[in-house]
Amino acid sequence: MSPFPARRPWQRQCYHIIFESGTRAGRLFDTCLIVAIIASLAVVMLDSVVSIHLRFASHFQILEWFFTLLFTVEYGLRLACSPRPWRYARSFYGIIDLVSILPTYAALLVPEVHFLLDVRVLRLLRIFRIFKLGHYLTASSQLTAALVACKNKIAVFLLGVTLLVIIQGTIMYVVEGPVHGFTSIPQSIYWAVVTITTVGFGDMTPKTPLGQAIASVLMVIGYGIIAVPTGIFAAEFARVPDARTHGSRICPDCHTEGHEPDARFCRRCGSVLEPDEPDEAGPANVAIMPPPATPTRR
Repeated sequence: MSPFPARRPWQRQCYHIIFESGTRAGRLFDTCLIVAIIASLAVVMLDSVVSIHLRFASHFQILEWFFTLLFTVEYGLRLACSPRPWRYARSFYGIIDLVSILPTYAALLVPEVHFLLDVRVLRLLRIFRIFKLGHYLTASSQLTAALVACKNKIAVFLLGVTLLVIIQGTIMYVVEGPVHGFTSIPQSIYWAVVTITTVGFGDMTPKTPLGQAIASVLMVIGYGIIAVPTGIFAAEFARVPDARTHGSRICPDCHTEGHEPDARFCRRCGSVLEPDEPDEAGPANVAIMPPPATPTRR
């Protein structure tokens, strides 16, 4: 059963163009949308520069309203062609689409909330959907599985680092003292954290030879602190099986991506998937070879 039983033809066509990227029209739509998103972000960034804003404020305002109306039309089309508009509106990308256009209207109605215009930078998150990066974010379960597998080892290691920092900070408080800027044990622990992470702000530096020797040892240990958890995580990550390669089909109900090419139902909500339409330059040009003949034995 098709997930579009009561939809008009234009809604089906609009869905394939906006939500699918397997056709030439879908790829063209995604390309235009990427250009619009990048251009709108460029306007937001340039408008934040005072010298540029003073010269082109009116131009930026016109461009901002142009992009806002453009994204508003796109959001309306997504709602119109989606089989379940309310579910799309509550989805992650649906909320991002709405939040990216609301600040301009809110600033027009309530000038006091003009600072909300900075939220427009969230439009950049929409590129995750255009490039199908949402699937790779879902595939990050491999990273999560590796972190869960080595969490006990990393927790023990971090506990050891915490004890080392506390001990070193206390020692430095005794060695240097308030005369050299180590006014308290918490302040000295802060210095130990900055030193062992090889950040080195320079606001606190040991002055005595013993304090400088302790600081040198702490700096060398800092490199090992970076390497040890990295090695633990890499070893666990190598044991995680590789994720299977999925296609780019999208569920019409929950908009989950990354289904297999031959999948009939959504792997998350179980809804029926719309069959993929063949690309204009795809399977139509592939010749089907007959199977080789089996030789007969005499």
